[in-house]
Order: sequence, then C-alpha cells, then structure tokens
Amino acid sequence: MTKHIFVTGGVVSSLGKGLTCASIGMLLERRGLRVRLQKFDPYINVDPGTMSPYQHGEVYVLDDGSETDLDLGHYERFTNSPLDCHCNYTTGKIYQSVIDKERRGDYRGRTVQVIPHVTDEIKTAIKRLAREDVDVCITEIGGTVGDIEGMPFFEAIRQFALDIGKQHCLYIHLTLVPYLKAAGELKTKPTQHSVQELRKIGIQPDVLICRTERELPKEDQEKIAQFCNVERRAVIEERDKELTVYEVPLSLVNNGLDELIVQKLGLTQAKPLEIGDWKQMLEVIRHPEHEVTIAVVGKYVKHHDAYKSVYESLFHAGISHRAKVNIKRIEAEKIEQDGAEKFLSGVDGLLVPGGFDRRGIGGKIEAIRFVREHKIPFFGICLGLQCATIEFARNVLKLEEANSTEFNPATPHPVVCLLDEQQQITYLGATMRLGSCECKLKTESKAFAAYCQEIVQERHRHRYEFNNQYRAMFEEKGFRITGEHVKKNLVEVIELADHPWFLAVQCHPEFKSKPTASHPLFRAFIGAGLQYRHEKKIEPNSRIRGTFSPALAGS
Repeated sequence: MTKHIFVTGGVVSSLGKGLTCASIGMLLERRGLRVRLQKFDPYINVDPGTMSPYQHGEVYVLDDGSETDLDLGHYERFTNSPLDCHCNYTTGKIYQSVIDKERRGDYRGRTVQVIPHVTDEIKTAIKRLAREDVDVCITEIGGTVGDIEGMPFFEAIRQFALDIGKQHCLYIHLTLVPYLKAAGELKTKPTQHSVQELRKIGIQPDVLICRTERELPKEDQEKIAQFCNVERRAVIEERDKELTVYEVPLSLVNNGLDELIVQKLGLTQAKPLEIGDWKQMLEVIRHPEHEVTIAVVGKYVKHHDAYKSVYESLFHAGISHRAKVNIKRIEAEKIEQDGAEKFLSGVDGLLVPGGFDRRGIGGKIEAIRFVREHKIPFFGICLGLQCATIEFARNVLKLEEANSTEFNPATPHPVVCLLDEQQQITYLGATMRLGSCECKLKTESKAFAAYCQEIVQERHRHRYEFNNQYRAMFEEKGFRITGEHVKKNLVEVIELADHPWFLAVQCHPEFKSKPTASHPLFRAFIGAGLQYRHEKKIEPNSRIRGTFSPALAGS
C-alpha cells in the first residue's frame, strides 16, 4: 500500500517546507523508492497564473501546461518524480471542483458543506497520486498551522489517516526555533505553541524538523521532545545553510531522517542510500576553479523568487563548468534612467528573462543593444527574445517605431504580435500558450551545438510571438531563426550571425535544469561567458585555461 507523508509548517511562513519535501523525496528515491510529490496551497486563486510575481514569486510551468507554485520547481530539481496537474491544488481549485459537482447535481440535493464535501475533495486529490507504482506520496500543506484558510486541508489530512490507517501515514511538522540575541539563547516556546495548535486539530506530529540559525543543544531537543510528545530521535535539527540549499539533503541524512522515515512507515523495500554524485556536486560548489559574472536585467529583480528557476539554472550551469557564477541583478528601469554602460560594462554575459507589460521594456532593449554592439554573450528567455527582436528592428533594420503589440497596439511595425489563437481570449487564467512544445533546430546553430540533437521539447508560457511577416527582412540582416515549431510555423530560437554568442528562445528552459544535470542552453551560455572573460578581460592570474566548448561541457 502507498505510504503518505504530510509536511506542515508552524510559527512563520517561508521556513522551507518545499525544500524539505524535495529533500525527503530525493533521499527516498536514492533508497530505491518510487516517490510522488504534491502541494496544497490555501489561497483562493485557482492557480498562481494570474498572481503578481511580487506577491507569489515565480509561476512554475509543467509539461502538461499546469501553472503551479514555485515549490514544484524544488521538487523537480531534487527528484525525478513526475509532476502534473494533480500535484498542485489550491483552495480555489478544490472549491471549483466542488461547485461544478453541485451544479451538475452530483450531491443529489444535499447541503454542500466544508465537511464532508470539501474535505472529501481534498482527500480525493491525495488519492490520485497513490497508484500501484508509487511507494510514497509526499504532500506539502502551504501556509502555517492556525491559518483560517488552511483549516480544511489540515482536517482532510487528519481524516485521511483514519481512512487508510495511521500506520500508513507520517506527519512531519517544520517549525522555527529562534535565537534571541539579547537573551543569548534559543527559544523553544514558539515550537511548543505550534505543535499545540496542530494537536488541537487532532494531528500529533511524528517528526519535528526544527529550523534554527545555530546548533540546537541536546537539552533543547529533549525539552521539545517532552513538551511536544515526540520521540527524542524524531526532533531533527535543520540549521540554515550558508553555501547552498543543495546541502539540505545531507543535513537530513546526518540527522538520521531518512532512516527514521523508513522505519516508521515500514518501508522494508528501501535500499541503502546512494548519494555519492550529490556529494561530488557539493564539492564542486565548495571548490570552484573559475568565476564568471552574469547580469540579469529584469522587471521583478527586487523579489528574489520571481526568477527563482533562472537563478538556479545559472548556478547549475556554473557547477557543470566548475565555476562560481556571480549574478548581478539589475532593475530594467534603472538602465532606462542611467544607461546600460553603467551597469553592464563589467559583466561577462547578459540574461534577459520573461515578464509581462511595458514597464522596464526600454531598459531591457537598451541592455540588449549594449551587449550586441560590444559582443558580450547574451541569452534571452521568452520576453527576452521579444525584446531582442524589437532592438534589432529598431537599431539594425532602422524601423524606429517597431514594437510589440503588447506594449503599443498601434505600432506601425508589429515585429512581435499576439498569437492568432489568442485574439478572442478575454479570460487571463490558464489561457496562454502553456506547456511542452516541440522545436526543430537547424544543425548549423549554437542551439544545436548545445543540445546535440535536432528535435527538443521545452515548456512555454506566453501570448505573443515573433511576427513572421517580417521574417525575410530580419534574416537578410543576419538575424538567424535557428529553431521553430514546425506545425505552427512559430519562431522558437533566434541567433545573430555576427556575434560570438547571442541566442534567445521563446520557451522557458529554466524549468528543466537540475544541479546534477544542467540545462544545455544555460551550460552553453555560461561557457560563452567564461570564454569571453578569458579572451576579453585579460587576467594574469586567471586559473582559466583552454576554451569552454558549450557542446563538450559536462553536465
């Protein structure tokens, strides 16, 4: 029978439940178990697709087109668990399903209530992952215990253990043990109160993971165990990581969490832990041989999580080159105010990520012009491709008023325009071009050199595209279209013929990168940045030797 792990949080939000779930999933996979992961978000939005990046952070897109919480990015980076639309549910999505059933008459005239109808819908969502080919399902409950909007989810997981038997379920509670500088000690009372809230609901945690800045003394662990009614060995210290979040799994192993889970759930089929490659990856991070500085010019750089997968993918590519990647986050509007040279003159590469609306577009275009003219490596993603198209049209083709119809519907030169299939759409949620699409690459291209294959699959999230009416004009001036969606004749990849490494894609490759297997395009981009640094910025004491071949760099 499939076993279930429920991960909850207390005291404060942003403790790292997503990272904890991903780390647990990774450790169980490395013990030969088949794992599925899932997150419940208490907010009423049906999905995060219409939410501001400043409020929610990144919208993570899956192969099936689902717009999900950014924690699913952690799940994919740490594990090989297949993710789909059943792996992220919100209150809105649950209630939408319940209301649809009520409108169809499925409840046969009964009064529809939170208990049992909403909680039953939540339990059904959990059961969807519990197939015969799954050993362990890990379900994360967003928010913190005590939040009014989260109550139906806590009640559902309480009932779930009664339905299938407590021996098949494990409750893990993530909590904070703060250090008070004035008192010079850690305080366990917030954790005690958090567990009390959970027990009032009827859930007794089996394991407590205590987030802390400092070492959790033995006496504090014993105190927490006693007052929270858990075993002493089930109080797991999880100290903040200074180097990287990819240290978290090893920290949990050192505290015996994986073995504890195997024992408590009776996972007799579990094998010895195999984690050698992960340890090697961490050694590369600790001892880089090279260094490169990449500028990210975006609209939402003030919110670190808005471009979470982009930053992680750059980090992964650095690992593959044994290089430390210094990311210089630049607000696009500042370039509009002070010019590109002030911010970009010292970088080894520029990445322009996705986004929506016209704010900061002028800064992105000016940044792209600077690196195009100065032959600095450039990588554009989604909106980055569209801005590169506009920049080329204005400054090379001399179409001064060229623009995207997203920013100026009346532009005389709509070099980027709305997809035909999007023309009649009025609803914003889940209506973009979403999910995995096939792209065919030209063999004589940098994209092909990076992927080493002609047909690739990447995820999309956008409404606007390169306008094919201008295609011949662009190509005549060296604007190479090196990848396209064959069936729909859509431009997917562009490169410049007279530039060492200038490449932009309409997709979001950052969603398919892992620390142990960096994405080919990011790997090639960082390789180009290292090469640029080596050739153009002479450093007598540089440890860089030879060339950085994007096609040959290891993953």
